[in-house]
Amino acid sequence: MKLSKLEGLLGYTFQDPALLERALTHRSWAYENAAANDETIQATENETFEFVGDSVLGLAIAEQLFQKYPTASEGELTLMKHRLVSTSTLADVAEVLTIGEFIRIGRGEEKTGGRQKRAILANTMEAVIAAVFFDTGYIAARSFIARVFADEFKRTTPEGSADYKSLLQEMLQSKQLSGPAYSLLRSEGMPHERTFYVEAAWETGRAEGNGSSIKSAEMMAASEALKALTEENTESAKRRSGS
Repeated sequence: MKLSKLEGLLGYTFQDPALLERALTHRSWAYENAAANDETIQATENETFEFVGDSVLGLAIAEQLFQKYPTASEGELTLMKHRLVSTSTLADVAEVLTIGEFIRIGRGEEKTGGRQKRAILANTMEAVIAAVFFDTGYIAARSFIARVFADEFKRTTPEGSADYKSLLQEMLQSKQLSGPAYSLLRSEGMPHERTFYVEAAWETGRAEGNGSSIKSAEMMAASEALKALTEENTESAKRRSGS
């Protein structure tokens, strides 16, 4: 694999190129080419790198958003962060860097267009971030993220960030699940100060939210659903890594 070309596109030269090679190795390739045992496969493919990269990216994005928008509310910062770490944004950045051309992927995935699949591109982008982090530490990874996400940062503002409902729809789509259904559970209080309770339900779970309007209650339910799905992703990654 000619990694020097990709290093040029990334704007980063690895001290240990093996880290980048692993970051680019999809599990399908590891199954086809590694010795037939779980330990060898886990030491070859990039899923545990994805887990670390997700955490490093989240911290770097949160830090930069706080510095760029010191007066923004927690809700505004959360919305912007969700947009920047979303599968859609990660895949967009990976496409700009042409990372798909360099992924080591199994024959089956290759035949079904795996190099262009946005979930694979997003996951590989996270793995590359982890590789930079393991190579030279957080400061270098933070600088790398700031550079390759620069255009996305310019497009992300408190006023223009996607809402929780849009983010939930996107996350479920990335898992190949149908969009959520919202239903009003009940309302409480006097007409002029009523609180609405709404449930967001999807194929694998449900979450509740409340607010002074049905719309705000739906937004809160979507926010809670995002938290639940994020925790689910984290636990799944931990199980895969053997933690």
